Amino acid sequence: MGSYDTFDDRFGSLVIGSAVVERLWTGGRWTEGPVCVPAAKAVVWSDIPEDRLLRYDETSGAISVFERPCGYHNGHTLDAFGRIVACEHSNRCVSRLSFDGRWETIVDRFDGKRLNSPNDVVVKADGSIWFSDPSYGIDSDYEGHAAKSEIGTCNVYRHDPRTGETTAVVTGLDRPNGLAFSPDERILYVSDTSLVDTPAIHAFTVAADGRTVGDDRIFAVSEVGFFDGFRLDLMGNLWTSSGDGVRVYAADGTLLGLIIIPEAVSNLCFGGPKRNRLYITATSSLYAVYVNAAPANGRLQSVEARPI
Repeated sequence: MGSYDTFDDRFGSLVIGSAVVERLWTGGRWTEGPVCVPAAKAVVWSDIPEDRLLRYDETSGAISVFERPCGYHNGHTLDAFGRIVACEHSNRCVSRLSFDGRWETIVDRFDGKRLNSPNDVVVKADGSIWFSDPSYGIDSDYEGHAAKSEIGTCNVYRHDPRTGETTAVVTGLDRPNGLAFSPDERILYVSDTSLVDTPAIHAFTVAADGRTVGDDRIFAVSEVGFFDGFRLDLMGNLWTSSGDGVRVYAADGTLLGLIIIPEAVSNLCFGGPKRNRLYITATSSLYAVYVNAAPANGRLQSVEARPI
């Protein structure tokens, strides 16, 4: 299942010609937020409208329900301890799965007002938590609970767990969605799934203090659907969801190639024992394909951080 389109010779070194795209599971309504949990040898992902988390066992291949209800989870990542950090639409917060199995709220307000519906999240090497907050979870009852935005805008925030301070770092996008840092954390990539402006991935220069961002440039523009979630590999290549599959861009913004998927892709992550298996959530299904790449952090999903 699936095939490849090559637009630049560099793509050939990133894919394995004999590796086929496998559909591991289907039956969701809108699957999202895959995260590889190495300690559990599993991948956890969301089926947002069904308000459930699903689990793929990398050892046996078994699929099970990880949690239901789950607060209409969307994106996930790991912290420095390997704990899952989640974006919850229902509770309008970023939460964390503690070692005792309970979800604890990390942040749910900005300037005393409730967040919209956190969408995607990444933990930086300094332990700070960066997350996007569009309104999809409060726009209707399909992916959360319909409500009016208290903040009135859709932003990207930085939360400092040490101080409890939450700051808005990106305020100029219509619907900020997926986000990730370059391997050296000097660039913050953010997708805008706006229906008003052209769907694109923006690249923000991270300030020297590591706490704010500066210059904004368009990194890539989507001609098919929109960019949602994405990850970067060790070489700085960006692997992103799109309407026609998984698109791979070099750090210089060149489109290298496409992994064709028969459904619109929402998100992806690297997993497997060698972190060279790409897991892909696409509309109703979970797909996987082996690639010749590994995540930018080398081990954990989105963080190689100093414990806090």
